[in-house]
Amino acid sequence: MGNENSTGDFRRSRHGVIAPSLEELKDISRQYRLNMNPEDLKDFALLIEGSLASYRRVDEIPEPHPEVKYPRDPGYRPSADENPLNAWYRRCSIKGAPDGKLAGKKVVLKDNVCVAGVPMANGSNILEGFVPDIDATIVTRILDAGGEIIGKSTCENLCLSGGSHTSATGPVRNPHKPTHSAGGSSSGSAALVVNGDCDMAIGGDQGGSIRIPSGLSGAYGLKPTYGLVPYTGIFPLENTFDHTGPICRTAEDLALLLEVIAGNDLLDPRQPQNIKKVEYTKALTGDAKGLRVGVVKEGFAWPGADPETDEIVREAAFSLEKAGAEVRDISIPIHRDGVHIWTCVAFDGIFQQMIRGNGLGMGWKGYYQSGAIAFFAKAMRSLADDFSDPVKMLILLGHYMVDKYHGKFYARAQNQVRLLCDAYDKALSDVDLLVMPTNAPAGKAKPIPENPTRMEYFDAAFCYHWNTCPFNNTGHPAVSVPSGKSDGLPVGMMLIGKQFEDAIVLRAAHAFQTLGSYK
Repeated sequence: MGNENSTGDFRRSRHGVIAPSLEELKDISRQYRLNMNPEDLKDFALLIEGSLASYRRVDEIPEPHPEVKYPRDPGYRPSADENPLNAWYRRCSIKGAPDGKLAGKKVVLKDNVCVAGVPMANGSNILEGFVPDIDATIVTRILDAGGEIIGKSTCENLCLSGGSHTSATGPVRNPHKPTHSAGGSSSGSAALVVNGDCDMAIGGDQGGSIRIPSGLSGAYGLKPTYGLVPYTGIFPLENTFDHTGPICRTAEDLALLLEVIAGNDLLDPRQPQNIKKVEYTKALTGDAKGLRVGVVKEGFAWPGADPETDEIVREAAFSLEKAGAEVRDISIPIHRDGVHIWTCVAFDGIFQQMIRGNGLGMGWKGYYQSGAIAFFAKAMRSLADDFSDPVKMLILLGHYMVDKYHGKFYARAQNQVRLLCDAYDKALSDVDLLVMPTNAPAGKAKPIPENPTRMEYFDAAFCYHWNTCPFNNTGHPAVSVPSGKSDGLPVGMMLIGKQFEDAIVLRAAHAFQTLGSYK
């Protein structure tokens, strides 16, 4: 039992876990409308003190951590001269195995991916100073395959933006036109790939954050099937739609990197068991013979959409006929509701997991980064004013909706995800691939806002994801390929396939690349 001090607290000062004071218990009881008198509170304080022995023992037992296999140093923050696009968060050199599929390849990681000993900020001052003690599973796989990790790329503030202007370190600039957005939230990864600073990059995708910057910057970017690539050791937003995947300059490199990072990881419970190993590079035939392609009417002509970029994508889609595909128009009406379904899952779910759950949330079996949870929770309470406006919006709306409506709309939206899945799957029973513009409604990169109003700031962050985000909910694989240019800026075409048929998606991307239509 604890010792009662002069204020009625029951505490154990010798241990890291401190028992609640009677006043704290009183506050909790009020919050949950429990009518407790002082004697009740004292009784519960004694009961709680007994249970805290388990917490204290758990605090003493060492935690198992994934093995860190390769030596490294923490790297450094590059100077402005080394970082003209502001796309680097950190430079380093971590060399893996002497040979393998990625031998000679220089790889950059989005700065929400844990690399042991290398500081990680996830685009925010909130995590500034946090140094992971593990390598994400995909990091180990890249190094085992002979790749060299040469740095961390700038990402948007806690990954909550489709534009490239919200990072705490400043805007990431488009490699084609530095006054314009590079897209987000994997902004730095796409910019560095296109600029030739690395061979390959890893991005993260919760609403389009691999495909959006790939589309705006002119890279190939794949959001794999949900669960195909393990998310262990990557800072999440919401477990049901978190994805990670490759961004590259060619479809060949996209397939190669996916080949290395895909597959089962016992520490990620979101993966189905016994994922089939696929040599994606062997699926690239250079043609699209036998493939049936459906150009989705509802992915075009959104309110405010750019007719020119819509037409570029339509022409690119029908050009696949030259590669042997059968291309036709199709309609999936519920696609237009996908952005609304995603919004309800995103605001309520990210609020619960990232804000109330201190990043990782609870209720799933897998590897928990306990150090990251503690660091994020403490920093969030002292540095909340440093959140970007999109994160503040998430907190305000997420808290209101969850407290006011008790998660009802999150539940409805998650149930409606099945309607989306069914509609896409029905369409994909008649065709092999769906096609639409990657970035809707904007179509191409907008200027980076200078001294914007709050509304202009938000428009620049959330004008690209209307076509991409539904597939985060449903989990279908989707790739953005460069399909043309408008005003000197890239236009992305998105190809979507059946779940776990990522090889077909990559084959179509490669077939289009082989046509040489993109200039």
